[in-house]
Amino acid sequence: MWNDQVWSLGLNLFMLNDFFVLVFTEKSGGVPNIVNTSRERVSLEDRIHKEQVKNHLGKLDVSKSPGPDEMHPRILKELIEEVSEPLAMIFEKSWKTGEIPEDWKRANIVPIYKKGNKNNPGNYRPVSLTSVPGKIMEQVIKEIICKHLEGNKVIGNSQHGFVKNKSCQTNLIAFFDKITSLVDKGEAVDVIYLDFSKAFDTVSHDILIDKLGKYNLDRATIRWVHNWLDNRSQRVVVNGAKSCWKGITSGVPQGSVLGPVLFNIFINDVDIGIESTLIKFADDTKLGGVATSLEDRDIIQNDLSKLEKWSEVNRMRFNKEKCKVLHLGRNNQFHTYKMGSDCLGRSMAERDLGVIVDHKLNMSQQCDAVAKKANMILGCINRCVDCLPRE
Repeated sequence: MWNDQVWSLGLNLFMLNDFFVLVFTEKSGGVPNIVNTSRERVSLEDRIHKEQVKNHLGKLDVSKSPGPDEMHPRILKELIEEVSEPLAMIFEKSWKTGEIPEDWKRANIVPIYKKGNKNNPGNYRPVSLTSVPGKIMEQVIKEIICKHLEGNKVIGNSQHGFVKNKSCQTNLIAFFDKITSLVDKGEAVDVIYLDFSKAFDTVSHDILIDKLGKYNLDRATIRWVHNWLDNRSQRVVVNGAKSCWKGITSGVPQGSVLGPVLFNIFINDVDIGIESTLIKFADDTKLGGVATSLEDRDIIQNDLSKLEKWSEVNRMRFNKEKCKVLHLGRNNQFHTYKMGSDCLGRSMAERDLGVIVDHKLNMSQQCDAVAKKANMILGCINRCVDCLPRE
C-alpha cells in the first residue's frame, strides 16, 4: 500500500506535516468586520429541524473513516432515531451563537500520493478527515449558503466546478465550442492554461470573510464560517501513527463539505474586467482569445496582467512555471506572453480536465491514451480470470 511506501522511502509524519503547514499564508492581522458587511438572518424563525439532520445522517457512508473525535459514521447511522433531535438542537445553537466545538476544527491529514518522486513531500495531497457530526453541520451551512448563492445568482457563469448542473463536460464543451469555431474561421487563437500554487491551502480567511459579506450572506452564517475557519489545527496520520498538532492559518480544508463552496466564492471575482474568454473548474482556469493581430494579443496580455494583479491582492499566487500557452490556428505568430516579469512557456499539448488537447486540436493523443488504459485493464482482468476456477 502507498502508506507503506511512504515509510520505506524515508518520509516521516513530521516532514509531511511541516511541509503541508509551510504552504499556508500568514494571517493579515486584521479582524474582518462581520457586523458592517452583512445583513441579519433572513428570519428569526429560521430553524435547523430534526428531519433535516435525519436526512443527512441517513446518507452517511458507513465505510468512511471517523475524524479525530473517533465518532464513527456507522454509530450515528444506526442510532439515527436517537441522535437526530439532540444533534439538531446542538447545530441550531452553534449556528445562532457562532460557537464551534473544538473537535470540529481539528483534522487528521491523510497524505495521498499524486505523481512524481515519492520521496518528495510536495507530491502528496493533504486530505482532511474531520468530525462526522461536524460534517453534518457543514452540510446544513452549505444548504444555507447555496440557497443564497443560487437565489441571487452570485457565482458567475464561468465557474463549472462544484456548481449545480455543471461539470467537466460542460466546461470543455462551452470553452472549445467557442475556440474551435474561431479556428474554423481562420483565426489564430491562443489558450493560456493557468495554474494556482496550492490554491485551496492558500485561501486567505480574512479576504474570504470579507467576500461573504460583500455577497450579502446573512450575519449568523458568516460568523459561523469565520469561527469554523479560525484556529484550526491538523496532524498527519499514517498507519495509525500520528504527528503532533500544527496550527492552520489559511486555506479551506480539502475533503471537507464546505471547502469547495467557499473556494468558489473566493475565486468568483477573478474574471472581473477580463475581455478574453475565461472559464474555471474550481481552481483549474484557462484563458483564451483571438490572437490574429497585435491588438488581439495585447488584449490577452492585458488580461494576464489583470489576473496577476488579482493574485497579488487576494494573496493567491500563480505557479508560473506550470502556466502554459497553447497556440492554435495556421497563421499563429507564437507570441510570448508574460505574467509579471516571467515569460510563459509554450506547450504542444495540455491535459485539460483529463482530456489531452494538442496544438492541432487533434484527438489522436487522447484516443491513444484511452486505448492504452483500456488494454492495461483488460490485461489485468485476463491475468486474474485465468487462474480462477469457473465457480
